[in-house]
This record gives sequence, structure tokens and C-alpha cells, in this order.
Amino acid sequence: MAHIIDGKHAAASVIETVSSAAKTLEQETGIKPGLAVVIVGNDPASHAYVNSKSKMAKQCGFNSIQHSLPEETKQEELEALVAELNADPSIHGILVQLPLPQHLNAEPIIQSIAPEKDVDGLNVVNAGKLATGDLASGLISCTPAGALILINKIHGADLSGLNAVVIGRSNLFGKPMGLLLLSANATVTMAHSRSKDLAGICRGADILVAAVGRPHMVKASWVKPGATVIDVGINRVPAPDKGEGMSKITGDVAYDECAEVAGAITPVPGGVGPMTIAMLMANTLVAAHRAAGRPVPKF
Repeated sequence: MAHIIDGKHAAASVIETVSSAAKTLEQETGIKPGLAVVIVGNDPASHAYVNSKSKMAKQCGFNSIQHSLPEETKQEELEALVAELNADPSIHGILVQLPLPQHLNAEPIIQSIAPEKDVDGLNVVNAGKLATGDLASGLISCTPAGALILINKIHGADLSGLNAVVIGRSNLFGKPMGLLLLSANATVTMAHSRSKDLAGICRGADILVAAVGRPHMVKASWVKPGATVIDVGINRVPAPDKGEGMSKITGDVAYDECAEVAGAITPVPGGVGPMTIAMLMANTLVAAHRAAGRPVPKF
């Protein structure tokens, strides 16, 4: 049976480091890390995410600000708010919660966030720094950064000699995950829906990362014995055993059968998920340290 990688425990360790470093920063410089979260509209899931982020920011000792804008907010109004936050020296991290209402164009909003405050790591400047191997001055997308920490707990920081396969090529996760693995010296294969013999490609992986949004797509027969399996999928599926109309969260990996073959595996929930919010806090702390001209903490 595989070792179960506990994302909650790893996230708690990151949060502890963040809280301690934030306290030291404020004591020594008077600077309190500031995180501004912007949400537009009434999507219940988005509001739940934003509330958990704001709560965690306060727990870390940050100056946490939430801007809740009405559904009918215009593009130029949202752009004006981002410009205001860019200019505010007390704000070190800006996060615009996605998805935005349909009448708004998200991409120009995301790209208008100052790269040094882009704690989601989605600005093309930060994506470009990652692509060119500059991990020291950019901000890295939170979920892949968190997934790499979980991988490092199993294999160490140097992945030389290991084959890694990432299923999924999204800008949000797949591409940055592949680049992070490459920067850690893994030999990386980017697989996706158009890949030929996907199962065969996966069987060659010492580290298999699934991020496709298809419940239980990765079967035990896809997993190399002893491999580390990182499941990034969050899928809501019917759960009739819980009652009529009920559902549950499940990953892209058929967990029970893959856990019999893998050496280590992340559960869903409780694996990569908790790391995402922890790395958002870490990015905000990093941005605050850079703004203060201080050395950046390690996670």
C-alpha cells in the first residue's frame, strides 16, 4: 500500500513558516504583508474560496482586504480597482478571483496586475521567468508550487534521473508544473488529450501528475510500481450512498486501485488542495519581503 502524502500537514508547516516570518518582518521593519482579494458577482463557490483565503491571511498576521463587487461591475471599474491596488504600497499581493462574470474579460485584468504583486503567478512576466528558469525573482503559480513541495518531501529537492509525466497542459497548472519539474532536473514529458498511448507514457513515470479534470481517469494499470502519484483533479461526482442528490469531491486518479501500486500518492481531498492556499500566503510573504528589500524565506 502506498505512502499517503498528507497535504494538510505540509500546508500547516508552510503556514507556520509564513506566520513566523510575517511577525518578524513587522517587528523589524513595521511592514505588515498586505493581501487584497477581489471578487465580482455572487458565485457561492467563489465566495467560499475567497472567505477561506481572507481568513487564512488574517491567521498569518497579514493585512487582509476583500473587495466584493456587484455582478454588474463594468470592465473599466474592475481595471480601475486593480490600478488603485497596484499603486498602494501597503498591498503586496493582489488576487482577482476567477471565474469572473461572463460579460467581463478576465485576461486583460489578470495581465494588468503588477507582476511583483501577482500572487497567483498568472502574469506573463512571471510565467516567462519560470519558463526561462528564473525562480528567484518571479512569483510561481500556487498549485504547482505546492505540488512540487509534496514531491520534494518524497524525492528531495533534486529530481535528477527521475522521469516525470504531467497529464494536462493548462497555463494555470500543467505548463508551470512541467517547468518546475524541469528546473528540479527531472526528465519531463507533457502529456494531454492528444497524446498517443497515454497509458503507456504514464507507465514510464517515476512521478505522475494528473491534472485533467476527468474523474478516476488514471487507472492502476497506468502507474509504474513504486511511482509517486500527484492528483490535482477536483471533480464533483454523484454520491448516492450519502443520500439522494448528494455529491462528493474526487480526483483524476482511481485512488483505491492506484494506491495498491504506487509508492506514494496524494488523496483528494486533503492532498494538493490545502497546499494551494498555503502557497498563496507564501507568495504574499515573498512579495512583501522583496518590497522591503529583505531576503526571501524558504519553504
